[in-house]
Amino acid sequence: MIDAAAAQRLGFFPDRTQHLMDFLQAEVDRKRLPGAVALISRRGQVVLHESVGWQNPQDAVPMALDSIFRIYSMTKPIVSVAIMMLMEQGKLMLSDPIARYLPEFAGAQVMAHVDGHAVLQKPKAVPTVQDLLRHTAGFTYEILGNEPIQRQYAQARLASRDRSNRDFAKALAAMPLAFEPGTVWEYSRATDLLGALLEVVAGQSLGAFLQEQVFAPLGMVDTGFAVPKENHHRIAEPFAKDPDGGMSIKLIDIRQPVALESAGGGLVSTAQDYARFLQLLQNGGELGGVRLLAPNTVRYMTADHLGGIGVHRAGRSGELLAPGHGFGLGFAVRLEEGVAANPGSKGLYFWGGIAGTTFFVDPVKDFFAILMNQAPNQRDYYRPLFRNLVYAALQD
Repeated sequence: MIDAAAAQRLGFFPDRTQHLMDFLQAEVDRKRLPGAVALISRRGQVVLHESVGWQNPQDAVPMALDSIFRIYSMTKPIVSVAIMMLMEQGKLMLSDPIARYLPEFAGAQVMAHVDGHAVLQKPKAVPTVQDLLRHTAGFTYEILGNEPIQRQYAQARLASRDRSNRDFAKALAAMPLAFEPGTVWEYSRATDLLGALLEVVAGQSLGAFLQEQVFAPLGMVDTGFAVPKENHHRIAEPFAKDPDGGMSIKLIDIRQPVALESAGGGLVSTAQDYARFLQLLQNGGELGGVRLLAPNTVRYMTADHLGGIGVHRAGRSGELLAPGHGFGLGFAVRLEEGVAANPGSKGLYFWGGIAGTTFFVDPVKDFFAILMNQAPNQRDYYRPLFRNLVYAALQD
């Protein structure tokens, strides 16, 4: 049961907050959701931190508040913060060409269409660090479609976790850009490339940098690229077979370290750990006396960086950035109160992971919410549902 007094004090309707958890429990009872952990925090205080269902439905292990989840693309905001830390230290500029740090991109070419024929040509502008952060560098994702370049990504096994970040960068550099840099938003492997760039700038592995500069200072004790053996019993797992389609579900193995520390989707975490990261952002870059970023930098990151740059609506990427939204440096950003099909304040920023995890931060209302689950094929249902139920419980 939720703490009704805490919910009331922090501006949430206790009965509606309880309804959120009751609804998630009903989804567990329907055997459509294996289990979940929900966390809401307002003004630096916990409104809700509850679990439902099963951590491992195969073994009937109950979900726990400290269960460990594969957060996939919720890795991207963390790595984006790390890049901005390097910027604040004067070690890179957002306007820097990525080839300054990864020279294999110096000869990058873009796929263009001339007289009905696909040709390779020199891009009109070079992709920059800012382009990587906001997904306008001209890259794509092989999982978003079946275009020729996406097929090249798949054939090159860019998703392989057996190569290092730098070897990943070299493999990506061998393929043409899908778009002219700076002209279109396409969700992409750009953040994975930021991992390789960070390693060059920082002179250490991505995992080591994040542990020393982000996780340890913030007390994120269960966040990393692999789960230590002594914590394997805390790993949240999906259903063996998808409840809607019946196909087998396979997520990445997080029990052993792998060569690729994926900046775009390799981290594991808990709801409580990720809440510390989001509280850092809510506090303007500081948590518990530890400052990672200046307040202006946090505001800059969570502002829209697309302006007049359009979203590639012809492919599946466009489904990820609904009308009424832009994109900052690692986050989707709400541009106005209306237009979008979900509630939220102007300036709200958010993202999620392909296995089902999601978060959103509302700076106007001064709260954030996290939903952790491992239900990959139901993510497009539970993400907006969670948002709706959280705002329905908000008093003001």
